[in-house]
Amino acid sequence: MKYRALFVAAFAFLSVSLSVSAASGSSQNLDSVKQKIQMSLGMQVTSIGDAPVPGLLQVQTDKGLFYTSEDGKYFLQARIFNLDEGMRNETETTLTKMRVDGVEHFKNSVIEYKADKEKYVVNVFTDITCGYCRKLHNQMDEYNDLGITVRYLAFPRAGLNSKPYQDMVSVWCSANPQKALNEAKGGENVAKASCSNQVAEQYNFGQSVGVNGTPNIILPNGSVVPGYQPPMQLLQAIQDAS
Repeated sequence: MKYRALFVAAFAFLSVSLSVSAASGSSQNLDSVKQKIQMSLGMQVTSIGDAPVPGLLQVQTDKGLFYTSEDGKYFLQARIFNLDEGMRNETETTLTKMRVDGVEHFKNSVIEYKADKEKYVVNVFTDITCGYCRKLHNQMDEYNDLGITVRYLAFPRAGLNSKPYQDMVSVWCSANPQKALNEAKGGENVAKASCSNQVAEQYNFGQSVGVNGTPNIILPNGSVVPGYQPPMQLLQAIQDAS
C-alpha cells in the first residue's frame, strides 16, 4: 500500500457551497473563502493561506485553527501529521507559533509573579473561580523557588458576559493587580474597578489557540500543558520541552 507523505486526521463538520471564479490560492479567492466562512459561521478569520497539504487552505480564526478546501466547499477541523518527518504534528507546529506570538503581544498586560532567580517563564490562562487555578496559585512560592516566573492571562470560562469576566476586569484594573488577584483567588470579594484593559483580548486569544479550560499553561517554547501541574512536574515538563 502506498502511503502519502501527509496524513490528515480530520472530520468535516460543515459543508458549504461556494462558487469562486478566481484561481485557487489567488488573493481574490482567499478573500472570497474568508468572507464565506465569516458570513456562514460567524467566525472572525485572522489569517488564511496554504495548508501543509496540497489542496487545502489553513484558516486561523478567533475560535481556533481550521482547514478548508481551496474552493471553500468543505470546512475541516483537523490534525495534520507529516509521516515523512516522524509523524510531526503540523497543526501543533502552527499553534505553537501562534501561542509564542500571542504571549509576546500580551507581555505588558499580564499579572506577573516573578522568580527571584528566574530560569523559565510560563504563561498561564487563569480564572479566579477555578479550583485548580487557586491550587496552583497557592503554590506560587514553590514555582518561584524553582526559578519559574508565572505570568497570568485572563480566561473567564463563563465568557465575556459573565460576573467572573467583570471581576477579572476589576482585578486587572486594580491599583495593585497582584494583590487584587491574591484576594480574588482567596475567595474575597473583588472591589469594582475599570480601565482600558485587554482581558477580553486575552480571552479571545485563548480561544483562538484552543484553550477551553483553566489552568492552561503555555511553556517557554509555545507548547501547552493543560491543567494543574505540581511545581516539580511543571519544572520537568519545561525541561523536557526545551
